[in-house]
Amino acid sequence: MRSPLDLLIELARRYAFGDVGALAPRALADARRVVAVCEFGQRLLTLDAEDFANGDDERYVPAELRRRAHACHMPQTARERPRGALDSLRPAFGLLLEVIRVRWDRHELSPVTAALHIAAEYLPLLAFETVLGHAGDPVRWPAGLRAPGSRFGVLDAADCAHTKAARSAAERTLRVAVEPPSGWQAYLDRQHSQVAGALAVCVARCRTPCTAMDWIDPKAREDLAARCRVARGFAESPLVRLRHAAPVGHGFGVPSRAEVLEAWERSRARLARHDIARGALDDDGYPLPGLPSLFSAVAGAPITPSTLLADTAAHLVGLLAATRDGDGRAAYRGGA
Repeated sequence: MRSPLDLLIELARRYAFGDVGALAPRALADARRVVAVCEFGQRLLTLDAEDFANGDDERYVPAELRRRAHACHMPQTARERPRGALDSLRPAFGLLLEVIRVRWDRHELSPVTAALHIAAEYLPLLAFETVLGHAGDPVRWPAGLRAPGSRFGVLDAADCAHTKAARSAAERTLRVAVEPPSGWQAYLDRQHSQVAGALAVCVARCRTPCTAMDWIDPKAREDLAARCRVARGFAESPLVRLRHAAPVGHGFGVPSRAEVLEAWERSRARLARHDIARGALDDDGYPLPGLPSLFSAVAGAPITPSTLLADTAAHLVGLLAATRDGDGRAAYRGGA
């Protein structure tokens, strides 16, 4: 007969961090370590990037897992160090790919479409990382964004291709580095993704360009523009639009696997018309074949699914197995 710990181990292998964390206190005399690891894993699974560095991680989660999670963390103040996902979005996109795979395997299509939507919003910043040297950190914007003749962040620039919302976000990003933590956090929550889109428009879609992008070497700018066009194409693709297809809001009308795959087939066929995005047609074994290749093309660097969730689940399984076998720090409640 299988014990309660056997069932918890099976749930841990299925990345059911929330369930294991809720049930562990019923099976363990001291479940603090297991619960802390579960909370850590659940934050990763739900892409709660502002809280990757919070909780009881330091006491109970291995330092290497915490370090890798912190690389995907959005800093909550302008002075926080290290800068996490504002230093580079490549680890975060690796985690996005792993989350999409895990959610796909669990037949959780609503979180799949949500993760794709997040990727679409920040993909232009992944492209800009090659010229910025960071992932759009407002503390480190190049002075060239405010060069004479630049319309970036100018609210009343009538001939600017940005929408009003994008202009407001661009204006805010140029001064948010000196705002208090509450202002910084509000900017990240509501406007940072709009800045990503605004930058893509500047380099790839503006018909009346100003001097905002003149700081980029012409050859590098040409390459960047090509990658940003792919990023914008992904944001406007049938795949990403699935999240907005429900007539009564995002919570009604979750697509099936077949619908997601059909939308992706149409999307990658369109995106592959761009020379740099032909890898989107690769059948690489990923649930949405070619998606890692597409992200890599936009990034100008290899982007592959991370193993952070898998390694966290493996660590959790190890804790539970050691407890079951009498080697763990937390005693097993045999009668639970």
